[in-house]
Amino acid sequence: MNQPFLVLADEPTGNLDSENSRQVYLLFRELSIEQGTTFFIATHNAELASAADRCLFIKDGILQEK
Repeated sequence: MNQPFLVLADEPTGNLDSENSRQVYLLFRELSIEQGTTFFIATHNAELASAADRCLFIKDGILQEK
């Protein structure tokens, strides 16, 4: 937990309202910039995904990049 290089996050905003989801995103972005932490996020939240630096999708069992 002390400045990890990678954080795996499975649906980190899944049960949050829009404002708290935005706050989680801003925290992730801040940690990424300030500490160089990479976040690997699995989500169904299209807004969160669209804000990411890179998005990968799984369709019919095949990993794709849009």
